[in-house]
Amino acid sequence: MALAGLLHQNAIIPAMRANSKKQLLQELAAKASKITGLPEREIFDVILQRERLGSTGVGNGIAIPHGKLNNLPSIIGIFARLDTPVDFEALDDQPVDLVFLLLAPEGAGADHLKALSRIARVLRDQDMVAKIRSSDSASAIYTLLDDDATSHAA
Repeated sequence: MALAGLLHQNAIIPAMRANSKKQLLQELAAKASKITGLPEREIFDVILQRERLGSTGVGNGIAIPHGKLNNLPSIIGIFARLDTPVDFEALDDQPVDLVFLLLAPEGAGADHLKALSRIARVLRDQDMVAKIRSSDSASAIYTLLDDDATSHAA
């Protein structure tokens, strides 16, 4: 599964400002609401509920919050690069500055897991992460993620 299929350029926030994990999730929910047309509160509640099970901060300054929603037609992603890292209660206790929100339809099952796996694999690439951190525009970040998706496609 390619990231290009999950992520559109208008779903990239190259310089998000957030002072806390909660504010970050609210900002992501607001962006997701604009893209999907679903209520912001519903999206926020779903991702917050998932965070209560355990932080989706996977380490190295990266978080992959995710959740499943009714009435969502397809899996979508939103990527944000934060101006200032925030405490995300990550596995390595490092603050987070790169966030990939993944939302899936309620019945997505294996496709949701494949998408999560693909995102994690791309964001484990230290060179890729360094390039994303040094990019300051949505188009540059999209190009990096899109190029990676096509160059590593099976």
